[in-house]
Amino acid sequence: MAPSAMSRWTKALSEAQPIPYWLDDPGRPHPEPALTGAETCDLLVVGGGYSGLWTALNAKERDPQRDVVLLEGREVGWAASGRNGGFCAASLTHGLPNGLTRWPDEIVKLQELGARNLDEIEKAVARHDLDCEFERTGEIDVATETYQAWELRDWYEELREKGLADGIDFLDADAVREQVTSPTFEAGLWDRRGVAMLNPAKLVWGLKRACLRLGVRVYENTPALELRSYGAGMAVRTPYGTVRARKVALGTNIFPNLVKRVRAYTVPVYDYALMTEPLSEEQLAAVGWKNRQGLGDSANQFHYFRLSADNRILWGGYDAVYPYGGRVRAEYDDRPETYAKLAGHFFTCFPQLEGVRFTHAWGGAIDTCSRFSAFYGTAHQGKVAYAAGYTGLGVGATRFGADVMLDLLAGERTERTSLAMVRKKPLPFPPEPFAWTGIALTKWSLARADSHGGRRNLWLRTMDKLGLGFDS
Repeated sequence: MAPSAMSRWTKALSEAQPIPYWLDDPGRPHPEPALTGAETCDLLVVGGGYSGLWTALNAKERDPQRDVVLLEGREVGWAASGRNGGFCAASLTHGLPNGLTRWPDEIVKLQELGARNLDEIEKAVARHDLDCEFERTGEIDVATETYQAWELRDWYEELREKGLADGIDFLDADAVREQVTSPTFEAGLWDRRGVAMLNPAKLVWGLKRACLRLGVRVYENTPALELRSYGAGMAVRTPYGTVRARKVALGTNIFPNLVKRVRAYTVPVYDYALMTEPLSEEQLAAVGWKNRQGLGDSANQFHYFRLSADNRILWGGYDAVYPYGGRVRAEYDDRPETYAKLAGHFFTCFPQLEGVRFTHAWGGAIDTCSRFSAFYGTAHQGKVAYAAGYTGLGVGATRFGADVMLDLLAGERTERTSLAMVRKKPLPFPPEPFAWTGIALTKWSLARADSHGGRRNLWLRTMDKLGLGFDS
């Protein structure tokens, strides 16, 4: 990148605040008081992101008499649930290609369950008046290289042959640019119904309000420090108190799991995003985007982008940063070198928007696992359930994971708990320095594939055969 171009593009970042746009909202609710003293309940939920909030809400909807307590270490939604792009996908498997590769015999059922789960989210938005700017506009996977356009066409034909192309349209260069105008777009696949756009922080806050209305006792700024058996149930220690519960659901995702043996299955990957100022009518017309779909490009190092309710453009992805040792630290949430890179990519995609300013720039940790989609399990003789490893596609899939955890805690064999995806776990990550070395080599290989017509080297082919890899 030439210095003059870098200077021109980074000027757009001069006033960007290093905080998540979604959380920078005057309507942000006050946190609930921290737990002090002793509590008892039927179900304790640990974690106040999507995973925990859906679990608490669904538990009360299944049984309004169930006594439910939720603990959150900071404020609800402060981590991944308030920092993501707001893509609420039907996919439970981190996309159809990943699901088809790993669970070909169950893919039809997984697609059906995912579609049903997204429908249920849409119904919950209406039923609980979750004012989260929900728009079921779908998503276009765009090709920005000729080889990617051919791959998208071949993939579409494969989906048609397998009977999995319902609601999906292939768009050639003219058709995709008719939807959104960019000189970089060569083709696209439009999933018309399988993805909704929403405001992620408002979804969290709406779920919290719904839980409180149904009688869930929510304690914020209350980290769960220790989990142990206590009589016929479990006990969780907090800084100022304890909770005794018959059953416990853990929705802590990237943060250290209270069941220590689960920790090796996830690593943190830091993802970053920019948000522009609101586009003027003229700027919006220059881009098109009349159907307001979410977009993502087809590269291994990909971008995701979408319009907000007030016609800003969120632009994120590309860099996926793994910190040595898998540490989760606040200082990793801000990375100016990545913001500069993303700004350059943004104006390459949308040169007609030169002069637009970015108002917010932020990052956050994604919990990834070696199969890129959630895994599930129980501990302490079935009194504790957990779900983790959503790998950046948890806005929708966490509701499904909540139902899985509730099924597991009830000891029920359901269509969810019968799935191989639920019954089997991914391979754990190796200890350091092997984890860092393997991830770094994989990232280098993915970048090389992007610049060499998508050709995967021996390392990537070996990882594919082993069912391992690295994805943001």
